[in-house]
Amino acid sequence: MTILKLSAIGAMLAGALLAAAPVVAKDYKSITIATEGSYAPYNFKDAGGKLIGFDIDLGNDLCKRMNIECKFVEQAWDGIIPSLNAGRYDAIMAAMGIQPAREKVIAFSRPYLLTPMTFVTTADSPLLKIANAMDTLPLDDMTPEKQAVLNTYRKQFEGMKFGVQAGASHETFMREMMPTVKISTYDTIDNVVLDLKAGRIDASLASVSFLKPLTDKPENKDLKMFGPKMSGGLFGKGVGVGMRKEDPELKAMFDKAIDAAVADGTVKNLSQKWFGYDAAPQK
Repeated sequence: MTILKLSAIGAMLAGALLAAAPVVAKDYKSITIATEGSYAPYNFKDAGGKLIGFDIDLGNDLCKRMNIECKFVEQAWDGIIPSLNAGRYDAIMAAMGIQPAREKVIAFSRPYLLTPMTFVTTADSPLLKIANAMDTLPLDDMTPEKQAVLNTYRKQFEGMKFGVQAGASHETFMREMMPTVKISTYDTIDNVVLDLKAGRIDASLASVSFLKPLTDKPENKDLKMFGPKMSGGLFGKGVGVGMRKEDPELKAMFDKAIDAAVADGTVKNLSQKWFGYDAAPQK
C-alpha cells in the first residue's frame, strides 16, 4: 500500500515537473510545403511534371534565406487546409489569401504578395459595356459611392452564369456580394477557364495576377478582364504562407525571410517575371 502511494506521489511530481518545464523551440532543418499545382502562374507543372511558378520560385528563395531544406508537394485545394492541420506538411504556398475565416483555423505569415481581384468574360460579351465608375475598389471601408458601384454590377449580373473555384474567396464574394447570379463551382481554375471559353458560363472572378498572364497570351485573345480591381474586405490582406497555429517559430522565420525578399526586390522581380507587373507588398 505504501509502495503504491509513493508511486502515485512520484508520478504526480514527475507530471508537475514536466508541466513546469520550458517548451523547447522546434529546430527546423527541413520542411514540406504544399501547393495546388494547377493555378498558373502561381503554381503548376511543366511538361515533365515538375512543379514550377511564382510560389515555387519564391518558396525556394525563402528557404535559402531560412537555411532550411524545402520540399514541395501537390495537394488539391479543397483539402489543403485540413491536411495542413493534420500534419501532412508544414506550410502552404498556393496563392492563398489571408482572410478572416482562414485565420480562425490556421496562422499566416505577413503578406508576400498583394493582388486585386476582377472579372473576366469573353470578348463578345455585353458585360464589357458596363460603365465602370471606379478603376480600383478597396472594400475594407465601404462608402455609399463604393456600394453604388457594386450595386451597378449586381444589377447587370442578374441571371448571369458565373464560374468560380470552389472554396476560394471568389466564391465567397460572389455568393455574398452578387446574389443575383447563378454560380457554378469548379475544382480548379483551369476548368473555369475552359467552360468560359466554351460558352457554358458567362463570366468569372479571379485575381489580376492570374488573369493578366492568361489574357496576355495570343491563344486567349477571346478573353477580357473588366470591372474594378477590388481588394480587401472578403478578399483579405494579401497572399501569405499558411501554417499551423502551434508553429509560431516557423511563422517568425517566414516573416523575416519575406521581409528580406521584399526589401531587396526579389518579390518584385519574381512577380514581374510570372505576372507581368509588380505585385510586391510594401516593405
